[in-house]
Amino acid sequence: MSLWGPNQRLKMGRLRVLQIIVVAAFVLLAARIYQLQFLMRDEFVQRADENRFDEVSIPSQRGVIYDRNGVALAVNVPSANVVVTPALLPEDEEDELAVLERLAGLIGVPLRGELDTVDERGIPQRSLLTMVREGQGIAPFRPVVVKADVSQDIARLIISEKQNLPGVDVEWVSVREYPTGALTAHIVGYMGPISEARAEEYEARGYVLDRDRIGYDGVEFSLEDILAGAPGIQRVERDVAGEIVRTVGTNIPPTPGYSVRLTIDVELQKAAQEALLEMMNTLRELRPNNPIGYERGVVIASNPRTGEILAMVSIPSYDNTRFARNIDYPYYLRVSQDPLKPLLNQAVSSLYPPGSIFKMITATGVLEEDVVPPDYLINDPGEILLENRYYQNDPGQAQRFICWNRDGHGDVDMIHGIAYSCNVYFYKIGGGYQDEVDGIGLGIERLGYWMSIYGLGRSTGIELAADQYVQNIAVIPDPAWKRRVWGENWSTGDTYNAVFGQGYVLATPLQMLQVNNAIANNGLFTRPTLVREIIDANGQVVRGFEPEAEDIRTRIQAYRESQGQTYVDTWEDTLQYLQAGMRGAVTFEEGTATFIQEEILPYVPIAGKTGTADYCDNIAAALDQCEPGNWPNHAWFMGYAPYGNPEISVIVFIYNGDEGSAFAAPVAAQVLDAYFRLKTERALQSEIEQGQ
Repeated sequence: MSLWGPNQRLKMGRLRVLQIIVVAAFVLLAARIYQLQFLMRDEFVQRADENRFDEVSIPSQRGVIYDRNGVALAVNVPSANVVVTPALLPEDEEDELAVLERLAGLIGVPLRGELDTVDERGIPQRSLLTMVREGQGIAPFRPVVVKADVSQDIARLIISEKQNLPGVDVEWVSVREYPTGALTAHIVGYMGPISEARAEEYEARGYVLDRDRIGYDGVEFSLEDILAGAPGIQRVERDVAGEIVRTVGTNIPPTPGYSVRLTIDVELQKAAQEALLEMMNTLRELRPNNPIGYERGVVIASNPRTGEILAMVSIPSYDNTRFARNIDYPYYLRVSQDPLKPLLNQAVSSLYPPGSIFKMITATGVLEEDVVPPDYLINDPGEILLENRYYQNDPGQAQRFICWNRDGHGDVDMIHGIAYSCNVYFYKIGGGYQDEVDGIGLGIERLGYWMSIYGLGRSTGIELAADQYVQNIAVIPDPAWKRRVWGENWSTGDTYNAVFGQGYVLATPLQMLQVNNAIANNGLFTRPTLVREIIDANGQVVRGFEPEAEDIRTRIQAYRESQGQTYVDTWEDTLQYLQAGMRGAVTFEEGTATFIQEEILPYVPIAGKTGTADYCDNIAAALDQCEPGNWPNHAWFMGYAPYGNPEISVIVFIYNGDEGSAFAAPVAAQVLDAYFRLKTERALQSEIEQGQ
């Protein structure tokens, strides 16, 4: 008989199962402890360190922007931000609210409630209590910026009341100031907060989104990496509440940004702006009922031998001082929605028909392609009729092309064609005409090549982002382009319009200045630049200025080779006629700008080319101003001085400005006069200082 009954055996079985479970649990626990203590130790230590240690970004000092003579265009000034550290506020809720209520009154931020204003990003602003509670929930020992850029008086008042405002402090930061404001806004640009789209990129580089700002226009944008430097890093240990316990490891100091000396001469910039605004006011007085108005214009002056931009005026402008410390959001909305587009730098961003100043490109092509000899006389009766090839016996189907001088210029050669800006002469050599100029003349295909050689349809390379944008939208028209875009065949009339810069031809003022500079500089293209020197924090020049030049012969040779032609250098002969034609425009009795040499600049020889460009854009069309045969006109002038040894070149564009000779040329002459006057005054001042 067994000592163990069924019940006892069942109990022993259960005990063994329990023992096995206990042992297995201890084994699993031991394995887990081993895994945590040994196998995963490094991972947990790393996580703990990530919680304890933090990298604090130290802002860098942004470089200063100067003009060529050392005048400050963008500087750094101290600004006071009011911050609240939630953990340092009184523990008693009533006392805490008393502190915050006093602070709200000082800085003008409501204590509670939803606000009906927006910050510089257009984001609705929050009440003081909302900002503090948000910071309290994230990291109570981290200061929360509750008001940026308070006045010096408010900052001093908060500091003086610091004992009564526990947890409240003033944090001094560096902000931008633009002493010359709207005068140089399109060149200098402005700064703004880091956008959400670029937040990840800049955070990875050590920037703090709520603290740091980046360039948004002008050289503040295009030279961001040069001006900004790099933030420093301070490694700290924090406790669970986010309070800094100690500094650990090796700190990386911030790298200050380089300062930049621009090529701009602020005094010449001011003279150019005043001359342009004065002429625009004159136009308003002469034509007070013009529905389009006279609100837009450009003046650019440069050294054609080096490419240095001495002045770049774009009207209308905007006041970048309104964006210096914080974006004035209502003002930004107003200027960004203004139909005149004051935020747009028209010198490099806007494409316009260049009118008769474009004839210099046509003249180059005709001479280089040997379409007609330069002394070949072509008759200008004042107008010509272009037969419709499908209705050659029907004069009513012919297209009429007129010269600006309805009486005509008579027999004209190349030099006088340029000097007189004779439309009929250029119609005939550009597109051919009956027995006078064989075939299609220069023709649109070859004209397109010469437009490309002169740099139209491409970026000029200047340090402004908008210049790159134009490259994406500019075109050099040809038959294939017209079929693709308009679904129509190219006509001889299209070529006639193109040869003097109208029809489908568009260019920026800076591109046409480059055409002018290449002729003035004997065929050397110098890349336009706004940057003269880059300077380190110790005032040492780390990058000086060296002109970047390319000979037009290089481009011509490449063009000839692409056409399977043998290159023969005829540029010197071509240049002789181009320069003589521009000189004749201001010296010949019937030259289009003779008066500026005689009346404004009799003391220095100049050369120039006037331009009057018909246009019918969306503005003119909306105002019913595109009357056939009587379209409104843009005014252009480009020139340089001294003739034969140029120091300065200038281009003037006035939107809807009518005749270039009457309204653009005088502005250019005043700019040239200002340049030589300033040069003389500075030389005399230098002699006086040296004599002392």
